[in-house]
Amino acid sequence: MGTDGHPGPLAGVRVLEFSEIIAAPFAGTLLSDMGADIIKVEPPAGDPWRGYQPLGLREGRGYISLNRGKRGIALDLNAPEGREIIHRLVPDMDAVIVNYRPDVAAKLGIDYATLSAMNPRLIYCDNTAFGRKGPYAHRPGYDLIAQAVTGLMSVEGRQEDGVPLVNALPSADISTGVAIAWGICAALYARERRGHGQRIDTTLMASALAIQGTRFMSIEAVDAEQREEALAKVDELRHNGGSYKEQLDVMLAVRPAIGNIYYRCYKTADGFIAVGCLSTPLRVKLLAAIGLEDWRIGKHPDEIDPADPNVQQYGKHLVAQAEAIFAAKATEAWLAILDAAGVPAGPLRFTEELLDDEQVLENGYVVSVDHPLMGPVRMAGPMIQMSETPLAVHGPSPTLGQHTDEVLRELGYDDARIEDLRARGIVGSPPA
Repeated sequence: MGTDGHPGPLAGVRVLEFSEIIAAPFAGTLLSDMGADIIKVEPPAGDPWRGYQPLGLREGRGYISLNRGKRGIALDLNAPEGREIIHRLVPDMDAVIVNYRPDVAAKLGIDYATLSAMNPRLIYCDNTAFGRKGPYAHRPGYDLIAQAVTGLMSVEGRQEDGVPLVNALPSADISTGVAIAWGICAALYARERRGHGQRIDTTLMASALAIQGTRFMSIEAVDAEQREEALAKVDELRHNGGSYKEQLDVMLAVRPAIGNIYYRCYKTADGFIAVGCLSTPLRVKLLAAIGLEDWRIGKHPDEIDPADPNVQQYGKHLVAQAEAIFAAKATEAWLAILDAAGVPAGPLRFTEELLDDEQVLENGYVVSVDHPLMGPVRMAGPMIQMSETPLAVHGPSPTLGQHTDEVLRELGYDDARIEDLRARGIVGSPPA
């Protein structure tokens, strides 16, 4: 139920989640916040992500953050009895999420063909790293690999001793989690109109490409020749042992910067502040607030050649001036000035500070749940809110196998049968 007693938009929807690590678990959490009943299936040893930043008792920060509001069961799907439990659950499910290697689902009897035959109204989301076709189709993959093969890792240009560094935020995984939840919501709507379910295919690769926007785009009449020349230079550097930085510099030169003072962070007298001015009126306001002039304002983009050395030198000079101006006052003083001028701005904060941030608290962006083993856990609340069907957090992440007995009893298993399955290692149970 929502915070005011109303059911969430997906109340009554049941989802069976075969997931591990980040992408699919995050999707299940998003659907749970909407009121769906999520049953997460783990092997008896648990989701490997329980070991990320471990807290003991088969719990980890990573798992707790991505699996709230679910019921958890532990099953050995390699055993016929384990698969039987799943096949008894499927007829009453609205959706299934599978986040395994490409060949695993069929081996475990949880592939689309098998499950949709049991329930034609079933929505089945199959998440893979690279898709079902092509030379990478057979490969497993994680966010790190998706970042590497899609160019996402090169966007920030982070490196250490000439070796590219993974972006700290698992953006391929997180965006895929949103895509899974988005796809399931759309498929539920389509089912109401068409009367039957369907398969959804999501991939880390597609998500990583989609969120790169203009980086993964070519206006052939303008970009093709320059892109081909840059790629030829990169290929030559690779064959001749050129460094990663040299290769990166070639690609960055495809769209050279011309001195950005309008969309960036500045060091202040006591911290840092971000300003964001993406329109000419906002840029004019920023210039007036900090006492600078920029002859480029009001010019049509075609009148400014970013490759012109004079333009580049002017941009560098303007940046140096702006940096000196911002360094002369404290962050709060600049916020007062920029707020009064109508310039979008905000202070730099560390994530940990936001758990007690007034803006976060007043808007309900942080929630507290009571974990059965770890006690109170404060974490991000639902990403969206709805006026008539409010979203809410429906409890903490499940301990390993916490709801196994509960779910099996709903299927008609008696205590003796459950204990027999447990004794043979087919079902798991929470740690003592």
